[in-house]
Amino acid sequence: MSDYTGDVTQGGPAAVRDLPALTVTKVSVGPFDNNAYLLESRTSGTRVLIDAAAEPATVLALAGDRLDAVITTHQHGDHWQGLADVVAATGAATHAGRADAEGIPVPTAHLVDDGDTVRVGDIELEAIHLVGHTPGSIALLYRDAADPDGIPHLFTGDCLFPGGVGNTNKDQERFESLYSGVVAKIFDRLPDETWVYPGHGKDTTLGAERPHLDEWRERGW
Repeated sequence: MSDYTGDVTQGGPAAVRDLPALTVTKVSVGPFDNNAYLLESRTSGTRVLIDAAAEPATVLALAGDRLDAVITTHQHGDHWQGLADVVAATGAATHAGRADAEGIPVPTAHLVDDGDTVRVGDIELEAIHLVGHTPGSIALLYRDAADPDGIPHLFTGDCLFPGGVGNTNKDQERFESLYSGVVAKIFDRLPDETWVYPGHGKDTTLGAERPHLDEWRERGW
């Protein structure tokens, strides 16, 4: 196990986690302390970025001279401010949830639905559609093919954080949709050791959050 914690600060160094088949690099970019994640195959060098949130120069410095795809987790502007510049510089293919694509000003080449496998080279991610924070948010589940008994890795955008689900603007219907989706599609399916990489702030695990599910439901956010 590496000493990766996922704790990053805006303007600070990236955090790097080496998995058997993949390297995950996490960086915080401004002005809203967004996390951007670069996934790189340790075999082929294929590179996938999750959320070109801001500071395209910072993101491009991580990717170097090659970026094969950018996946945008949802349509909120703080998650795609750097997307146009990153795509222009690299020619990376764009992916986003079908119901959010129209809200992203850079055209989406690949529309993603619930349960789809997003396959870029030898990197495969399962898309999990979650409705409530936005209509078309997607979380992305990675299972390391070189370590089939290893822990799952889940990139949740703004749908799941340490301490709760994402913002639903005090709309009860939206909260119930997001909460029930997170419980059914994530907590009911995946083990406690699943590592969660959120769109802002620190990482967590499902095991750390599971005891608080009833509390989240009662408070309504």
